[in-house]
Amino acid sequence: MVSPKIYALHENPEWFVPFAEAFAAEGLPMEEWLLIEGTIDLDDTPPEGIFWSRISASSHTREHTLTKDYARGVLSWLEAHGRRTVNGRRVLELEMSKVDQLTALRAAGIATPRTVAAVGRDHVLKAAEGFDGAFVTKHNQGGKGLGVRKFDAAEDLAAYLASDDYEEPVDGITLVQEYVVAADGGITRVEIVGGEMIYAVRGDTERGGFQLCPADACALDPATGRPVLPPGATISMAPDDEWNLFSLRDGYDDPVVQQYLEFTRRHGIEVAGIENIRTADGRVLTYDVNTNTNYNGLVEGSAARSGPREIARLLGRLLRDRYPDA
Repeated sequence: MVSPKIYALHENPEWFVPFAEAFAAEGLPMEEWLLIEGTIDLDDTPPEGIFWSRISASSHTREHTLTKDYARGVLSWLEAHGRRTVNGRRVLELEMSKVDQLTALRAAGIATPRTVAAVGRDHVLKAAEGFDGAFVTKHNQGGKGLGVRKFDAAEDLAAYLASDDYEEPVDGITLVQEYVVAADGGITRVEIVGGEMIYAVRGDTERGGFQLCPADACALDPATGRPVLPPGATISMAPDDEWNLFSLRDGYDDPVVQQYLEFTRRHGIEVAGIENIRTADGRVLTYDVNTNTNYNGLVEGSAARSGPREIARLLGRLLRDRYPDA
């Protein structure tokens, strides 16, 4: 009989290195399940253990187009057999849809940017016509700034929609959202594990643009080690302080943090990075809920607590509580 262990469900080994190191440091039994393609025998019984989902909304950008639905099936199978999942089946839907995230945030009384969801390419321009001033488009299922572009007028969007540069969203849904200016040139990402804020991070939007993935593996040029520079934005992570776009926000105690903790409890989200922007006109707008959160190496080095280590400890407690005799 196989002893109970922690199973990490994911599809991107490059992102998993800090977590594997954390499990090893905590002395915890862990096995990776890569959900890229495979089979689910519904007559089989899942192994005993704790199952942590790290499935990303951007998996299709790594040619893992089957991952989303494969993960849906695996998590449904696990939960039907009573297995303990962390960021399970319902949380996966939040990860995959910004419409789902924004409607849930608004229902919880958390302010979000004005947003219109356009289903189908032909309706994107119509969605933009109700906005005064600049606006942005983004993909409903995204991550890494997928489909995020700023437009000053509907005429500019019309030209983009008619061009070969148009990026079709994988689920056919484009969000048109008000463009807001950060009061201090940055966004805040609140890292939550097991119902606690571990720390808060500032992301530099003046240099990082819309693409602010904090993982060390995000879009670095293998030859130079510096961030890849897509049109209109730089990428998040770099190997030195000069290029790093993230820094620790010491003492971050905005009232929105308590709202986030209640939000994650209500929705069964046990690991998350939730992002907001304090606007030049004084609002705090929350725009993204990341349930496969990654951590920036330089921030980790300056923080009192480590995100990956706290995740490992959370999963270790769950394993010991569920299988005390194992």
